[in-house]
Amino acid sequence: MSSIFNLFQDWLTNASVERAVFVLIGITAVFLLTSFLKKGVNRSVKDTDSRYRVRKSVNFIGYLLMVLVVLLVYGDKLGNVGVALGVAGAGIAFALQEVIVSFAGWLNIVISGNPNVGDRIMVGDVKGDIIDIGVMTTTVMEIGDWVDGDLYNGRIVRVANSYVFKQHVHNYSSEFPFLWDEVTVPLRTESDHKLARKVFTKVLHDICGDYATSSEAKWNSLTNKFKVEPAQVQPMVSMKFDQNWITFTLRYVVDYKSRRNTNDQIYTAILDEIDKHEHLRIATSTSEVTSIVKPVEDDEST
Repeated sequence: MSSIFNLFQDWLTNASVERAVFVLIGITAVFLLTSFLKKGVNRSVKDTDSRYRVRKSVNFIGYLLMVLVVLLVYGDKLGNVGVALGVAGAGIAFALQEVIVSFAGWLNIVISGNPNVGDRIMVGDVKGDIIDIGVMTTTVMEIGDWVDGDLYNGRIVRVANSYVFKQHVHNYSSEFPFLWDEVTVPLRTESDHKLARKVFTKVLHDICGDYATSSEAKWNSLTNKFKVEPAQVQPMVSMKFDQNWITFTLRYVVDYKSRRNTNDQIYTAILDEIDKHEHLRIATSTSEVTSIVKPVEDDEST
């Protein structure tokens, strides 16, 4: 029994074991500290965006402290570690190409600040809102696909951060968080087109006027950063007609997260206004069968 105790004592006094114990204690202490801080953040910070950013900062500081613990304990051994890593570096770089590019993509996102958490992006065939940006992947809450309109479909997609170098990134909200949208309204040719233009313009201003004012300020700041021409952000109604009906196109600016709801409000208001005016009538396409001609069968000659 005493021999086993002596062996265990010798094992504890071994320099390598002692270093490992110190590292384990340090990492555990950092982990407990960061967990305590994150719980405090969840209780005290009510804003979702601020809470997310603080939690990510606490995680980053925790990882940094863990690395410092290892460096402090094994500081005198780093020379040999560097030699070993240098020998294996070429093989590691080849085997972990995607990992390295993804990490570089994360650095690019952090340094440029684009895209950010909360931005609506489209990368390849993935479209949705960014809910997390990690060191290796960006997590997206997907919209669309089998769901009509800009609504969540419940699917969460993780995209490797290498996408910032390999694919086109469509950002719907970063520099200019507004979209241009259009609805079309067909009216009968006998409708009063002047009255229709006046009514539709009023509907757009009533529903989208605030968006136009806000987007105009955003666009002006955008022109100071990029070489872009002045844009028409005020609601606009245009008309075309043919032998069947008159078609009005209603163009307006809307917040990128409110497109479907605004579209519904505009259509509802237009139908209400058309019901108030007897000189405005919705056009429809109809088909009428006037007669059916029965084919004549040839008489067989005997």
